[in-house]
Amino acid sequence: MPHPGTRLPDEVYARLNERGRLVEDTDWHMRQLYAFAERFKPTIVEAGLSRYVIDLNRDPAGVSLYPGQATTELVPTSTFSGEPIWREVPDEYAIDWLRSAYFQPYHDALAAEIEHARAQHGFCLLWDCHSIKSVIPRLFPGTLPTLNLGTNSGVSAAPAVEAAATAAMAGSAFTNVVNGRFKGGWITRHYGQPAEHVHALQMEIALSAYLDDEAAPWAFAPAKAASLQATLAAMIEAAL
Repeated sequence: MPHPGTRLPDEVYARLNERGRLVEDTDWHMRQLYAFAERFKPTIVEAGLSRYVIDLNRDPAGVSLYPGQATTELVPTSTFSGEPIWREVPDEYAIDWLRSAYFQPYHDALAAEIEHARAQHGFCLLWDCHSIKSVIPRLFPGTLPTLNLGTNSGVSAAPAVEAAATAAMAGSAFTNVVNGRFKGGWITRHYGQPAEHVHALQMEIALSAYLDDEAAPWAFAPAKAASLQATLAAMIEAAL
């Protein structure tokens, strides 16, 4: 869970503008949405800081994951819709510091837990949890499917694992796509090594599927979320 955090360190808060301090591009209520997953006894690596501090799902070298398409940077300079979020945009020195202080510790923890799972079970299924507004013209046309499964075009998970998760998803009532606009970010692409028994799948969910409204106060809607949770559970179980 790299993007559910809303906290801002003092040194970042002071440099963000009012729009940035709203941290609106958060993956809201990930822990609540995935509460059902306790039955699988997962390890959860969850970020507490906002993605506006540094994006834990971007290439640390700053290389775009989607060349030629609009996206946000390692240290985002704007909202998904394109509005500036900084009063003082971090320079390269600041970005290097943020990478060392916040990006690297998260990935050290994630890498260690992947190895722990693989040592304990012989394999690791990495389920990369995300959510996003269903309508963002800058990033994609029209309305995003509710469920967006990404395996880096089949590279980050074994074919049988992808097929099992896809079949469970296709059997749901939700609109869905595999390796569409969101094929998997840096986490999926970097850690997904099926030959080494690490299978990484990114699940990007439209916020409309489990929130009252895709706007502040970003309230969780338990009744609406229930059927989504059932589908996610079926997908994870099938992949496992």
